[in-house]
Amino acid sequence: MMSRILNPPLWLTRLLFLAAFVYAWHLIALTGWIDQIFIGDPVGIIKFLYEGLFQTHDLLIHIFWTMFSTLVAFILGTVAGIGFGLLFVMYPRLEQFMDPILSGLNALPRIALAPLFLLWFGLGVASKIALGFSLTFFIVLANTIAGARAVSADHMVLARTLGANGTQKFVEITLPGAVPTIFSGLRLGLIYALLGVIGGEIIAAQYGLGQQLAYLAGTFQINGVFAVLVILAVLGTSLTWLMTAAEKRLLQWQ
Repeated sequence: MMSRILNPPLWLTRLLFLAAFVYAWHLIALTGWIDQIFIGDPVGIIKFLYEGLFQTHDLLIHIFWTMFSTLVAFILGTVAGIGFGLLFVMYPRLEQFMDPILSGLNALPRIALAPLFLLWFGLGVASKIALGFSLTFFIVLANTIAGARAVSADHMVLARTLGANGTQKFVEITLPGAVPTIFSGLRLGLIYALLGVIGGEIIAAQYGLGQQLAYLAGTFQINGVFAVLVILAVLGTSLTWLMTAAEKRLLQWQ
């Protein structure tokens, strides 16, 4: 019994720490040690979340548009990244030809391309999808190439000895060996797709959490700003957890 008290479960320790942090935050805001215009108030943040999620439903609308753009950008970036990655592995000369172009594009700060995407695709979701796609594509591409080329040379020699042709080696050895590394890229690419979409929404958008973040900050509604940040933290954590769970389930064969 005593050992349980001295060594509480990890989830309980985290919960107690979070409760203590929020309570201290509330006291600081309530007593005016730091002006609420800078740090807000946990009570006001909870009230903003409750109204936006369960009364007016405004936040739910913005969450929908952000997540829709994120998932579309992630899917398109994943398909293109894996497709080009496998193509480069199969045809190294093509990779050598494209490498300077892709390296130059990847070196560009993606947020600097946002005004160009807005000009091309408008204020709607298309420009946000394009920005998220540009981040996801290069991450998945790099991980696909790295995973495909990290396959054990001994396995390739053994397959060649047993008479496997190039297609058989690629399908039965290279692809399965690259899957874990590809999944690492997918997990990171999903988060970067969200970051790209949010960045595009902050610059200019009709809907989305990024648009709300920019509006609330511009009108000094600090409780709303922190509420949106809480939502983004929950969404990012949930996406990472879901991708990790999918990876563990799909890689059980290992």
